[in-house]
Amino acid sequence: MSSQLQETLNMFVFLAIELSALFIGISLLVGILQRHIPPSKVEALLGANRRGYFLAAVLGSITPFCSCSTIPMLKGLIRARAGFGPTMVFLFTSPLLNPIIVVLLVATFGLTLTAIYVLSALLISLGAGWSLQKLGFERYVRHEEASDCGVSGGSCDVKPTISNSCESMAAPCCSATQITTQSTGCCDSQTTKAARPKSKYSGLWQEAWSDFKNVLPYLFIGIAIGSVIYGYIPTSLLEEYAGSDNPFAIPVAAVIAIPLYLRAEALIPLSAALMMKGVSAGAVLALIIGGAGASLTELILLRSLFTFKLLAAFVIVILAMAMIAGYAALLFF
Repeated sequence: MSSQLQETLNMFVFLAIELSALFIGISLLVGILQRHIPPSKVEALLGANRRGYFLAAVLGSITPFCSCSTIPMLKGLIRARAGFGPTMVFLFTSPLLNPIIVVLLVATFGLTLTAIYVLSALLISLGAGWSLQKLGFERYVRHEEASDCGVSGGSCDVKPTISNSCESMAAPCCSATQITTQSTGCCDSQTTKAARPKSKYSGLWQEAWSDFKNVLPYLFIGIAIGSVIYGYIPTSLLEEYAGSDNPFAIPVAAVIAIPLYLRAEALIPLSAALMMKGVSAGAVLALIIGGAGASLTELILLRSLFTFKLLAAFVIVILAMAMIAGYAALLFF
């Protein structure tokens, strides 16, 4: 077996296990949070107002998710009816801004380059989220059908047990209290018995597993493509096309980075090595933002939530962010 094929298979197995575990784990965490924080609270906190946008940026900055593991949290925000603009701000900032990445950037590149990175990611995320909200891109979200008797607010979590003659008369979503305390005509002489209330966490695993199964084809397709690129495209390609003597190094680095599935924590040491080999500081920032902000695997996963127009807008924002940060870096390096 060739070394390239071995690297490809190793990367596929590693990413499949890591992302599957992350997706299910984060889905469970989001499910727990949804049971303790009502959708109305999320809607109020992350509404399409000034506070909602900044809270979404803060939430994205403190969640150490990679681009793919952001998806379960994104699904949770959509279900909780958070504002579309703030939801997009979270999607942009979560894989790019967290304390781990900021500390690594400071240690590797210093304060100036880190400040350019952080300000570019933060300001463009806020501006893009607000703009997409104002332009009405919310209509391009694939909303899931909500059940009237679902976990988050439905009234069928507690199902009554009643006599056969009353089943046809009982309302489909009435509560156990209503059945046992109200007379229904045919049940005056019969005893109705309410079922024991379900646990708050009932159905949590089933929801997480269902979400995982829905994205599994997208996840494995993205992992397979990313693994092939990782195994067969050498880093010398970046050195050749993103060198400091190439005037198009920054957009080239941003575009090349997107098909790669690499977390920012992994891209930072890689970028430091490339910078030592002659890749410009601007191309390095473009590489980090492009690769961590919009990996091909994430885009395939987002296709299950977004229509093509919103997906295209997302990619354009990440590319613009990468190039703006890259050219800003050239002013100082």
